[in-house]
Amino acid sequence: MNTTAAGRKPINVLVVDDHPLFRRGLRNAFTETSDVELIGESATANEVPELIRAHKPNVVILDIALPDKHGLEVVKQIKDEFPKVPVLILSMYPEEQYAVRFFKAGVSGYLTKDSNLDTILEAVRKVAGGGKFATAKVTEKLAFEFLQTDKPPHELLSDREYQVFLMIAAGKSLTEIGEDLALSVKTISTYRTRILEKLKMKKNAEIIYYAIEHQLL
Repeated sequence: MNTTAAGRKPINVLVVDDHPLFRRGLRNAFTETSDVELIGESATANEVPELIRAHKPNVVILDIALPDKHGLEVVKQIKDEFPKVPVLILSMYPEEQYAVRFFKAGVSGYLTKDSNLDTILEAVRKVAGGGKFATAKVTEKLAFEFLQTDKPPHELLSDREYQVFLMIAAGKSLTEIGEDLALSVKTISTYRTRILEKLKMKKNAEIIYYAIEHQLL
């Protein structure tokens, strides 16, 4: 185990992201720091529990869109099995789409992939120390959510319904969504029906319009 110039052990980070170039970029960036070290990486969610047990990371950096499991499911699994391990989301999805849901699921931080390296390192250090990291916009939304009595309808959707909702809004067919989520078309159709009922809509075009109107795309 390496130590920093001050004699402290570095922050050990596990990166879970299915983009090799992005993982390489983080690996190279962390090599240039004295207090953050990448000790493991994975392109799939299924390897995460074994890697956490093997490497005992101080922070897990997690992407949302993984080939075998959605990030929300991975977070819930990590929080169930390793409740003390902080999770930092680093995703291409804007905060408006997912940040609040991920904080409710137990993550310690949420950043988009266009964040600069200094911000990413600041977030890693903060969550490793037991803190939370979010932009001012997300912090304000979290702080005042309990006062809201008129939440927008999409916030009443379950996590899976919301996931399907965003995929429909992005123009994906039920078959494509089923393939992406490893679910049958019948199951996706059931989710679609629930979404339309909860949002008081009748067709996909209304979902697309709603998502654009609420800046969810």
